[in-house]
Amino acid sequence: QVQLVESGGGLVQAGGSLRLSCAASGRTFSNYAMNWFRQAPGKERELVASISWTGSSTYYADSVKGRFTISRDNAKNTVYLEMNSLKPEDTAVYYCNAEPPYTYLRNYWGQGTQVTVSS
Repeated sequence: QVQLVESGGGLVQAGGSLRLSCAASGRTFSNYAMNWFRQAPGKERELVASISWTGSSTYYADSVKGRFTISRDNAKNTVYLEMNSLKPEDTAVYYCNAEPPYTYLRNYWGQGTQVTVSS
């Protein structure tokens, strides 16, 4: 039974901070790239940040560069997204995604956690 479970979302004021966590169970994702996506109502799902399985390479969407930081702790099978200087446009459901090292393996997705930033 493989699961990715996000936590840490909530309601914050603009300029505030949140740290999202994605805890994996049922499988070790040490050799998977890990991604954070978000989707706002009426909009397409957007890639926010990525981290390679070694943690040596990261990617950030232009809209969050300098404000968000992705990290992982493979010993805990957990990936994090530290979000600072939050803006109302960051409001969305945030999803954790595990991307396999081989294309014939399936991706795994969490259920999502709501982040709401008030102006």
